[in-house]
Amino acid sequence: MSRILVTPSGPLSGSVRAGGAKNSVLKLMAACLLAEGRHVLTNVPRITDVDIMAEVLEAMGATVERGERPDILIVNTPAELVPEAPYELVEKMRASVVVLGPLLARCGWAKVSMPGGDDFGPRPVDMHLRALETMGAVFTPSHGNIEGRVESTVAGHPRLVGTRVVLEYPSHTGTDNVLMASVLAKGTTVIENAAREPEVSDLAAFLNAMGARITGAGTSRIEVEGVERLEPATHAVIPDRLVVATFLVAAGMTGGDVVVEDGRPDHMDMLIRKLSATGVEVAQGPDGLRATSTGRKLTSTDVATLPYPGFATDYKPLFVTLLTVTEGVGIVTENLFFGRFRYVEELRRMGADIRTEGHHAVVRGVGRLSAAPVRAHDVRAGAALVLAALVADGQTTISDAHHVDRGYEDLDAKLVQLGADVSRG
Repeated sequence: MSRILVTPSGPLSGSVRAGGAKNSVLKLMAACLLAEGRHVLTNVPRITDVDIMAEVLEAMGATVERGERPDILIVNTPAELVPEAPYELVEKMRASVVVLGPLLARCGWAKVSMPGGDDFGPRPVDMHLRALETMGAVFTPSHGNIEGRVESTVAGHPRLVGTRVVLEYPSHTGTDNVLMASVLAKGTTVIENAAREPEVSDLAAFLNAMGARITGAGTSRIEVEGVERLEPATHAVIPDRLVVATFLVAAGMTGGDVVVEDGRPDHMDMLIRKLSATGVEVAQGPDGLRATSTGRKLTSTDVATLPYPGFATDYKPLFVTLLTVTEGVGIVTENLFFGRFRYVEELRRMGADIRTEGHHAVVRGVGRLSAAPVRAHDVRAGAALVLAALVADGQTTISDAHHVDRGYEDLDAKLVQLGADVSRG
């Protein structure tokens, strides 16, 4: 069983890099299915989820390998794909469902297992299916799989047809799936109520480099003019704003001074605003995004999760952990996913004063936490427990640390680089 051991060592200081965004690179890898040939992605993190997505692509006939630098990923997509994503791989990671759009666009049919991944409530793919159905796909559920086939034809061949797609909710993965499906569709597709995350814009930039014609990415209305074919491309993945957030919060909690060299403040306005409200100073400098809280007493603030550019649900475990050691009471409201407070029990084991009521958590700062054996339930919850352990008296053992490795490349080593006492056990 993988474990992370943490003993508090005072304020963190120094510089660190976050690396490429998990929630972008997985979609970029899926997009490689759209064109035969050699695709090159750079700034790719060495995380478990990338390895899982590589296995998904390889099961379809592609080859995936690291380049001369460890951050380079090379995807060779064959002329003929096997458009099936097997259960044993897809059930490990919900993001795998984004292969559905590319497979329907390129192959005309697909068989994808129902997605698995982190356990924090249902996130049905019905919205994805309804959107793709408006473009000419027909789906049949079968033994835990989604079987889709393109019934619309152009010049006698199956091909999705561009249309106006209105998403019920600005889903990140839903937008990604429709976006990738639409680039090879006949005619123009307009996606209304589209997700606005930086990762969606990153995907659109990669697709445009492949020859797609996409405008409006980063807004709630994306327009795609379908093309006949795409070509392989080279693309650099944007920095991971969630990893950046982890280091900013770590600096704030420990009274430290940390620079995240590849931090993008334009990707995380709301988090920076809320950190500033607690007393953590965050500013862009010549060396990167700097967070300082040296000599300050932090105060509580309220926060509610909303679709981007609102406060991301993935920030919430990190921010709840910060509030446990501030002065006052903060109310945190989860508006996006049901059941994403499971990590609260683990924080309570460390002395946190948190009460949950439905979609709300009331956090009363206690100033100092105490070490305890705890367990990571998902990626961000695991990272949040590591942060809590940085300011807990004694040595904390976090089990099931493999969850952390799904989204963080060498988190323990990077914290050590900043002066933390963190090791694997």
